[in-house]
Formats: sequence, C-alpha cells, structure tokens
Amino acid sequence: MPGRTKAQAGVNLPALRHHNAALVLDLLRAAGAEGISRLELAERTGLTPQAVSKITARLRAEGLAAGAGLRPSTGGKPRTVLRLVPDAQFAVGLHLDRDGLTAVLVDLAGRPVAVTTAPLDFGAPAEQVLAAAADAVRDLSAAEPHRPVLGLGVAVPGPLDHRDGVLHRVTGFPRWDGFPLRDALATRTGLPVTVDKDTNAAALTLSLSEPPGDFAYLHLGTGLGAGLVLGGEVHRGARTGAGEFGHQTLQLDGPPCGCGGRGCIEALCLAAEARGDRAEAARVLGAGAANLVGLLDIDRVVLGGRTVAADEDAYVRGVRAVIEERAARGGGGDTVTVTVAGGGDRPVAEGAAQLVLAPVFGRVGERG
Repeated sequence: MPGRTKAQAGVNLPALRHHNAALVLDLLRAAGAEGISRLELAERTGLTPQAVSKITARLRAEGLAAGAGLRPSTGGKPRTVLRLVPDAQFAVGLHLDRDGLTAVLVDLAGRPVAVTTAPLDFGAPAEQVLAAAADAVRDLSAAEPHRPVLGLGVAVPGPLDHRDGVLHRVTGFPRWDGFPLRDALATRTGLPVTVDKDTNAAALTLSLSEPPGDFAYLHLGTGLGAGLVLGGEVHRGARTGAGEFGHQTLQLDGPPCGCGGRGCIEALCLAAEARGDRAEAARVLGAGAANLVGLLDIDRVVLGGRTVAADEDAYVRGVRAVIEERAARGGGGDTVTVTVAGGGDRPVAEGAAQLVLAPVFGRVGERG
C-alpha cells in the first residue's frame, strides 16, 4: 500500500494525538515486515522526531509495534527499524448474502486468519438471520480468544444507510426496509458494528491494493451492484445510495426486475446466465460498464462475485469487448483496463473487516 503524501501529513497538536498515531500506524502497516525507521516516519508524516518517538513508544507499550532490527546509517549510529505487530488485534468481517454468509477474522494487516461459511436465507425472519450472524462471529472470535477483536464490519446487499446502519428496500427482500441492522448486531455480539453495502466493502479492500486511480468494482453474484472508488475514496453519495449499478434500465420493455422496474441490467444479466448464455450475460454487463466509463471517466473496471468466478475469462473478454467497441466510436475508454478481483465473494467479507480497520489507520474518509 502506498505511503502517505504531504496532503495526509500529521499536525503537532495534542488534540490530534489519535490522528497522528493513526498516520504512524498506517505507515507501519505499509512498510510490512521490513519495517520503517523513526526518521522516515517523521519525514513522511511531517511530525517532529520528538513527536514520532513519543507515538512509537506508546505503540510499543500497547503491543501494536515492535522492533524490526537495525538499518545501516550513512552517518552516526544505525537506525532502529519498527514494524507493525499484525496479530496484536483483530477485526471480523461478515458478508450477509441472499443465500449464504461468509465471515472472516483478519489481523491488523488485513490478512485472513480464519474463515467460515454457511447457508443463509436472507428472506427468513430477522431473528433467524441475526442468530446465524452472531453464531458465525462468536465462532470466529474463539479462534483467537486471547486477542482483542476491535469490531465487526457487516456487508449486505443495498440499498441502505451506512451512517446509521439501517437497511432500505433490499431488492427482493422489502421486509428489511427500515431495519436497524447495526444496532441489532451490536446488541447480539457485544461488538462495535459498522454496516455498508457489499460492493462498497469490496471496493474498499481493493482500493488498498489496486494502483492509484479511479475504478469501479462490479459484483455479480446473487445480484449485481457497483462499488466506486473516486479520488482515492469509496464514493457513496450524499444519501449513501451510490452504486445501485444493477438497476439502470437497458431495455424499456424488458423483463421485470425484483426492484419493481423493467429491463434492469441485473435482471437481463442474471436471466442470460440462467439460460446458459454466458456470452450474452457478459455483453450486458459490458454495456453497463461502458456506461460507467463514459459517465465517470474511470481508469479501470474490476469484476468480482461468484457468477464472474465461474468463468472469469468469458466475463473479462465480454466486458472488455463492449468497452473497446464504444471507445472505437469515440465514446471514451480506449485506455480502460478490465480485470478480475479473484476469490469470488471473499473480497466482500474481507472488505467488511476493513470497515473496522480503516479508522484505526486514519482512513476515516473511506467510511463517510
């Protein structure tokens, strides 16, 4: 993950103690096992060497940082190198899909240390869904019983209000409209809970590894949605409703969709898959992707989800062909790359855990 720029520099004010510590932690995470020296931390954050020394001493006392050896110096004594201690704390990510759940326990570096999956009927009564979710979280937390779990990130189909953790009319499951999922799971698990759309969660974790630039993550599984990363942050919109990609209308007199509309890209794409016409499904997905490219002038399109995972090459070829055809007609997108996230639905669960970790490393903008 790239280091912070001067625009992300720290400030030597006591009121920003946590902010400055988060900047240092983020650089320690980016440095990996090789570590980073205090002098480099000061240079990259803009903090004074004295402030960095105090912060790193506190992080070491809390078990979040440790020595990583010495680095030769061009003058004077060798520099002490510090590294993050990834297994000092953990976060749980939970993906609640329409027909199953995936839960993952990750360390501070975002690496999965335990994963569990189970069938789930998202249309069942809320108490049943909550019980299944809480059981998965409890089982994962038991994998590292002596390490603190910072919180639970939950990724679910949208639309929803991620600020309040309240679901709206999830396509095909209107009974969830207005349900306070965040508070209900916090009561069940005893953990701080953050809720976001599945596509936003995946886009968040991808933004930590993808090269700089704007991109769209298109998730095709039991439904179809998009996570948008614009200007380095997940774009949710003023009402947190951005990314309802699957419900753009491509065919005015098309088949009905679970959202109540007709001819939505989600309905067309899933119908093509259901009848075994994967080339048509990829072409439909490509038409929607080309619309996004033309509208947002993004650099990359990243595909994911279990349906894409069933034939990654077919979807990449199909989506790329439509984008290139549009570009040849002057519609833009001639330099856009099309890739696959890989891992099927796993990036969603891992992204849900990043909803918890992002503020720890000072990346609070990715939540708002």
